[in-house]
Amino acid sequence: MTKIAFIGLGNMGGPMAANLVKAGHAVTGFDLSEASRNAAAKTGVSVAGSIAQAVREMECVITMLPASAHVLYVWDELLGFVDPGTLLIDSSTIDVESARKVHGFAEKAGCPSLDAPVSGGTAGAAAATLTFMVGGSEGAFSRGKHLLEAMGKKIVHCGDAGAGQAAKICNNMILGVSMAAVCEAFVLAERLGLSHQALFDVASTSSGQCWSLTTYCPVPGPVPTSPANGGYKPGFAASLMLKDLKLSQQAASASGAATPMGAQATQLYSLFEKLGHGAEDFSALIHLLRGNEEAKEG
Repeated sequence: MTKIAFIGLGNMGGPMAANLVKAGHAVTGFDLSEASRNAAAKTGVSVAGSIAQAVREMECVITMLPASAHVLYVWDELLGFVDPGTLLIDSSTIDVESARKVHGFAEKAGCPSLDAPVSGGTAGAAAATLTFMVGGSEGAFSRGKHLLEAMGKKIVHCGDAGAGQAAKICNNMILGVSMAAVCEAFVLAERLGLSHQALFDVASTSSGQCWSLTTYCPVPGPVPTSPANGGYKPGFAASLMLKDLKLSQQAASASGAATPMGAQATQLYSLFEKLGHGAEDFSALIHLLRGNEEAKEG
């Protein structure tokens, strides 16, 4: 049993903390949201009244927060209360530069650290089937791997500090671009009189096959579990996809990489969000590409 503090008990962090409890670990959590704290308490998480209270005398601290600014703020605060040697893991999705910065904070405090963003969404968080993309030293990874395995199905050590975030950004740029392409293909098929099922049956077993098609098909019917069959209620909101695409473009600019398809996908999702659809699943982008009035007007 490991004594763990979990900071950030929202849609992702709450189920992740619950799975650590199920695995037999002692988890103390904190979140600014009372609703999130109450929900976590029902899963066996001991709820603390502050970050300081949560992290004292813990063997590991895990954070799952909305953006870079939150991670920088929280790590700066918690490092004033943790003991040297405490393993620190951030599973938020943030920019590579910020990830490396918090690794630096941890090093100065004498704490091993990992950046370990995830893929798999809220369903993966609940089912403990997340993929963790991990950056940090071999020693820190060895210490943290069994904890990540309690929350995920696949754990990949991608390299040194920031490598996990780099992998996540690249992966989600592929996802954003591929979903836009799949949506475009279905819109074209509709205009050409081809049924959704016919296109799916061909593309899913041909060279057009991809996760955005076979698991997250953006039209109702072919994949019963896709958000398209539930009114596009998000498994992964369009606003979150836009956040990740923006991170990819920041990284591309900083590194001098050419990502024209990533840039175009960023523009599409930015427009979709501005029209009021950020809370919908990212596969709902198909409405914008159809030119639907509801997508135009928000």
